[in-house]
Amino acid sequence: MARPHVMVVPYPVQGHVIPLMELSLYLAKQGIRITFVNTKDNHERIVSSLPSGNDLLSQISLVWVSDGLESSEERKKPGKSSEGVLKVMPEKVEELIECINGSESEKITCVLADQSLGWALEIVERKGIQRAAFCPASAAQLVLGLSIPKLIDNGIIDKDGTPLKKQVIQLSPTMPSISTENLVWVSLGNKIAQKHIFQLMVKNIKSTQKIEWLLCNSTHELEPAAFSLAPEITPIGPVLSRNQFKHSAGNFWPQELSCLKWLDQQPPNSVIYVAFGSFTTFDPTQFQELCLGLELSNRPFLWVVQPDIIEGTKNAYPEGFEERMCKQGRMVNWAPQQRILSHSSVACFISHCGWNSTLESVSNGIPILCWPYFADQFLNRNYICDVWKVGLGLERDGSGVITQCEIGSKIEKLLNDEGLKARAADLMVKVQISTGQGGLSNNNLNSFIRWIKT
Repeated sequence: MARPHVMVVPYPVQGHVIPLMELSLYLAKQGIRITFVNTKDNHERIVSSLPSGNDLLSQISLVWVSDGLESSEERKKPGKSSEGVLKVMPEKVEELIECINGSESEKITCVLADQSLGWALEIVERKGIQRAAFCPASAAQLVLGLSIPKLIDNGIIDKDGTPLKKQVIQLSPTMPSISTENLVWVSLGNKIAQKHIFQLMVKNIKSTQKIEWLLCNSTHELEPAAFSLAPEITPIGPVLSRNQFKHSAGNFWPQELSCLKWLDQQPPNSVIYVAFGSFTTFDPTQFQELCLGLELSNRPFLWVVQPDIIEGTKNAYPEGFEERMCKQGRMVNWAPQQRILSHSSVACFISHCGWNSTLESVSNGIPILCWPYFADQFLNRNYICDVWKVGLGLERDGSGVITQCEIGSKIEKLLNDEGLKARAADLMVKVQISTGQGGLSNNNLNSFIRWIKT
């Protein structure tokens, strides 16, 4: 019997690539051949960022297709990236499938596509290949996307996805609420990108209706109401928790592992970890307030500061800040986040509330200070603060700035809230049970693997 061959197609951004690559590595360990499809730019970033001795390339086959964009600068232009995903990638992915299945190599027997790429599922259906979808976001976000027709019928948004008025909606009494101005496609901050993402989401509703597996990187324990509303969604997460050695795969930038030695030198439960993912940017005023807030805390901190995180300038640190913080803090360009959040010296996480970061925090019992930026991060914040109650939100002043005093006071409040820390520890245990032997997420994943091999 031929070995099953799964083609994996993620949406081409860091937060989608990492969980799908983690899942791909797990499938490869079960004897399944994996072909992982990136855009050229992302492919080159991943390969160049692999640390020496990493055997990723021996476990899965990394390939790339064009997204029609010529440079990284062009990808940063509003709406350009989403346009490439919608208009260029479908044809290139179809050509790749035909090329592989027309060759002498093992035929593709299944395509596992990012749920946000409904066109990939439609291509595979036409070719008669098994297909499955994977949602790297929360089940609540997926349910919200599937509810778009209802939101239109109820007069909450128009047919283009624009809210008809500002209001707070809640799909279920025990699900997090969300303001219409923070709907994932609305909060992108760009009308062109909003249009493209909304078109994708509407298209995805139809493409996911006939598939046998709609997988989600979550657990029933975290989101029981969402899974009750949409029982067709199958929880198999967090997939990152299956990585026993916590060496995350699919990073676009080299990880600065030396920060782990610095963590080893800090007292237990003392370090503030600060990271905002790969998209968040700050204006100089907000950046300086964050710097001064960390200094004001008088606690050790480890901060991931990407070179382009500051808008309009290359050096916006307050005068003398780096010199004053040489012992209290450590700044790095990119960090091994899974290993950091599982480290005994880490006390809390100041986070943009991306779903991967949220799951990594919850899986390690780390309380979160929430600083959402866009997309699904606002919904995730409401889970953290209002439903699970394992974190606090940072509030902006009348000028829209999160001040140094707000940051300093919320750090103290969070770290002195024993009830909150106890809830975080309890949630960690529930997640670990779900992904462990006999747990629901673990059983679901095993069933999916058996289906692939059938």
